[in-house]
Amino acid sequence: MLSDIEIAQAAEMQPIVKIAEKLSMDADDLELYGKYKAKLPLSLCEKYRDRPDGKLVLVTAINPTPAGEGKTTVTVGLGEAMQKIGKNAVIALREPSMGPVFGVKGGAAGGGYAQVVPMEDINLHFTGDMHALTAANNLLCAVIDNHLQQGNELGIDPRRILLKRCLDMNDRALRNVVVGLGGKINGVPREDNFMITVASEVMAILCLASDIDDLKTRLGNILVAYTYAGEPVFARDLQCVGAMAALLKDAIKPNLVQTLENTPALMHGGPFANIAHGCNSVTATKLGLKLADYCITEAGFGADLGAEKFLDIKCRFAGLKPSCIVIVATIRALKYNSGVAKADLGAENVEALKKGIVNLKTHIENMQKYGVPAVVAINRFGTDTDAEIAVIEEFCREMGVEVSLTEVFAKGGEGGMDLAKKVCKTIDEKPSNYHPLYDTALSIPEKLEAIAKEIYRADGVTFTAQAKKNLAEIEALGKGDLPVCVAKTQYSLSDNPALLGAPRGFTLTVRELRLSAGAGFVVALTGDIMTMPGLPKVPAAYNIDVDSDGNISGLF
Repeated sequence: MLSDIEIAQAAEMQPIVKIAEKLSMDADDLELYGKYKAKLPLSLCEKYRDRPDGKLVLVTAINPTPAGEGKTTVTVGLGEAMQKIGKNAVIALREPSMGPVFGVKGGAAGGGYAQVVPMEDINLHFTGDMHALTAANNLLCAVIDNHLQQGNELGIDPRRILLKRCLDMNDRALRNVVVGLGGKINGVPREDNFMITVASEVMAILCLASDIDDLKTRLGNILVAYTYAGEPVFARDLQCVGAMAALLKDAIKPNLVQTLENTPALMHGGPFANIAHGCNSVTATKLGLKLADYCITEAGFGADLGAEKFLDIKCRFAGLKPSCIVIVATIRALKYNSGVAKADLGAENVEALKKGIVNLKTHIENMQKYGVPAVVAINRFGTDTDAEIAVIEEFCREMGVEVSLTEVFAKGGEGGMDLAKKVCKTIDEKPSNYHPLYDTALSIPEKLEAIAKEIYRADGVTFTAQAKKNLAEIEALGKGDLPVCVAKTQYSLSDNPALLGAPRGFTLTVRELRLSAGAGFVVALTGDIMTMPGLPKVPAAYNIDVDSDGNISGLF
């Protein structure tokens, strides 16, 4: 059996100008990054403004196992399948972070015969967007520390600097650091922290900004610190917003690549859904809607995380109205949600499946609360049995939702044709009546209560003393009307990764609230979620190599 990278390296890619032609673009519309990658200038949004919008399809999932359930793979396969049934489709994905690439979960380019290519480029440096985001964020951090060093005219309290440095790598040693050591010439000593780049507010801003002017406004609105007198300090007060935007002038442009079957794919932005809002950029999605009849996008982790934020944050900000939601389910994850050990997930266990299927039931019900019809995609693994598949199919029929056995990993677009037909049928027969879950006029506690009770099925929400203090500060700044972005474990509907299935009788505990004024939401941290992951005992990096001809091996 070929590895993902071996499959990708054997692909017959078309020049990216040929891929652009499928979307009715010409070579002059592209900014080429070699033969197989291109950036799309933001001017295309205006150029194609009068084109009608296509149908927006969101791909999400149930709560996953630690290895993930192939949501991106299904997204890619669905796009390929749409092409096979004669539909004009484009895929809109997030860019991978190098943290998981060298860690345990892998990249975000799909897998098997449902991948976007060139896979090695995409999973490593790609077009440099992650580096630009890291540089822009850390420029602001450097300016803050330089301001302290040069007399601190604004009176910034070094103990109340909120902005964190970032790095697109899993490095637990950088979670808590001390900077400015070594004497007066080396700066003002203070405690500092790093987060992974994809969790930074600058990443969120890039994904939500509509153009350069909006980007600069949002960057200027980043709350970076408080003064000794308790007054807020914003990035605009430090006079480096223009320089940050200059670093991001190319990163804000969506990237065009292709699948193994030459279906067009836009990849742009990459926030994690467990610690950020988990969606690709608004510019890429809105451009995709102008370029094709169907724009298929995905949101990170389970529907309780990525999909909730897609529907309550991204769609609200961008005026998007999804036509259909695909919920990816795997038999192994449903058994995992019943308490089956990871080592035993490959063995047939119908009773465990029936017990764990409550997780799928909850996600279906949750998506229906937004007024959008859902289709269930069973992402088939080699260990799945006919008896287990039959259980999910019968369950979905009882729920009144279409279900499709999907084999895109093994068969590419051919393995997703049934899913593509059912998605189109659902769009045609069940009109979407999308609406957000809550009104932003509600208070922050009320918005969190709505998500906790309606999506997680918690009894309510409690706030630690620190969170209450944060809440008071956010409300004092007049930002209580912003949407909320919950950072929590991806392995459970609750804030406790050990509570699998569809837990009840728990309370969501918010330990900290962080204002992302530039992005336009309030982050609520729960459980032990960390914004800088660590590497596992045996990192994937151990398996990656490159030969003397520059050929990479071991990348999945």
